Amino acid sequence: MEAYLDNSATTPLCREAVNRMNYALTSCWGNPSALHAGGIAASALLEEARAAAAQKLSCETDEIYFTSGGTESNNIAVFGAANALKRRGSRIIISSVEHSSIEEPVRQLEAQGFDVIRLRVDERGRIDERQLYAATNQSTILISIMYVNNEVGTIQPVEAARRAIDRVGANALVHCDAVQAFGKIPVKPHKIGADLVTISSHKIHGPKGAGALYIKKGTRIVPHSFGGGQENKLRPGTEPMPAIAGFGAAISALPDANAALAHVTELRDYLVSKVSAMENTVINSPPDALPYVTNISLPGIPSEVALNYLSGIGIYVSNGSACSKGHKSRVLKMMGLSEERISGALRISMSRYTTKEEIDYFLAGIAGAQKNLRKKR
Repeated sequence: MEAYLDNSATTPLCREAVNRMNYALTSCWGNPSALHAGGIAASALLEEARAAAAQKLSCETDEIYFTSGGTESNNIAVFGAANALKRRGSRIIISSVEHSSIEEPVRQLEAQGFDVIRLRVDERGRIDERQLYAATNQSTILISIMYVNNEVGTIQPVEAARRAIDRVGANALVHCDAVQAFGKIPVKPHKIGADLVTISSHKIHGPKGAGALYIKKGTRIVPHSFGGGQENKLRPGTEPMPAIAGFGAAISALPDANAALAHVTELRDYLVSKVSAMENTVINSPPDALPYVTNISLPGIPSEVALNYLSGIGIYVSNGSACSKGHKSRVLKMMGLSEERISGALRISMSRYTTKEEIDYFLAGIAGAQKNLRKKR
């Protein structure tokens, strides 16, 4: 048996995405910029995917810009907003637990002289809203806060960013990295007050290589890639139509969010109850985290050792963000966890396809890891 429980890293393709990608690869393979029949058909396929994303986000189709994924969308949003508004101010506010595709671009801007504020988080991984309000001033040009943390599942009060800006009357943009939230809970940019929202295909059972950036109509950001008119010149280059077609199909195939959430919540509650009853285990995720992500620790057993053991018996989890391979979790450190808990951390991330049998197999696996690895040590 196998138990794939690393869905925050990537998800298996759904049947609908495979079928639409196959159509784009074998039947509708024209360049969507071409003016002949083949190009027109490919352009229609491109707009079909755009319409699916717009409908899910409750926005207009011309507010959706396709990219290669979450990392590129985040880079376009951060650099584009900073360069568009740098004459109005220099302050950028992010949380201290953002994904590296936000933290690293912001670090580059900081080296250029931008004033960067990183918001503290508490033991639940939640930002300090009081610090957010105190940090937001007239020179603030961008606030970027992720919707759901990719390592512990904390749901951030992303709507507080717009309230903070309105409170001081700053001319600033709000960006939300919704990669781990999209398709799992409702993501409506207008409701959370976001000008820019990042989503990704391979987190919702679509293919790798496709993502999108929502840009509120009337919002100006400066592109940093050049060479063509695609995506309104924001992300030039021939569109990867098989990936985008699969992304659109995966969006259209998303089930009712409440039904899927109920299923995953039941599995998460079962997992937490069983893990909590075990000796030498600790739950790191807060009780109100998004149920799709649960972070635990096996203090005394390095996560790399536990991962190798579990992988050897067909159980696939991670020790944190796939983009931080080989590095200890910055998120858990910011939450104030001990070095021992950080070193022994494991992330279990589910999807709508996860079964109770997989959870039971994982539970048996960590029981075996506790017995065999502790004995060897």
